[in-house]
Amino acid sequence: MGEANSKPEPTEVAEATEGGLPRFTGLNQLTKLIIGAAIEVHRNTGPGLMESVYEECLCYELSKLGLKFERQVELPVSYKQIKLKCGFRMDIVVEDAVVLELKTVEQLLPIHSAQLLTYLKLSGKKVGLLININETKLKNGLKRLASKTLEVSEQLPSVFSATSVISGLDFLNSPCLCASVVNNLVNQ
Repeated sequence: MGEANSKPEPTEVAEATEGGLPRFTGLNQLTKLIIGAAIEVHRNTGPGLMESVYEECLCYELSKLGLKFERQVELPVSYKQIKLKCGFRMDIVVEDAVVLELKTVEQLLPIHSAQLLTYLKLSGKKVGLLININETKLKNGLKRLASKTLEVSEQLPSVFSATSVISGLDFLNSPCLCASVVNNLVNQ
């Protein structure tokens, strides 16, 4: 990516920098990097802005990390071998693996989780992050959702424990994170 002011176009892919930033080794490490980038955006902007501003800032942070991403990815529905345009757009897809759904709402509601789970199911992606940046403390607006059974190395609760995200992002080392009802819903 070039300048800090360059505006990514819809479905633009950010390429890794030639500087050779270390690559991630799995979904857990990738989501950790993404959450770190979201925290950086929140520290610098705070709550109260439009979702599009946060999307732009987060994409800038992802590109600084050398992560590939696409913005506003159209998501058609396949029905009887026909692709229907239902108007679904995933906010950001990182490394063709993690779907990010950004929100700037008073609080996350079950419909927001349902929206992300729909995107995961239709796209075939395993993991998504629901990020409500309109929180005083970003940890209160973070949810990690999974659509399928993950490999053992990828398993974390579907929803992060609030304290685990902020405490140095050491949630990957904690076996005692809060469990989520979302896993039960997905497996029904």
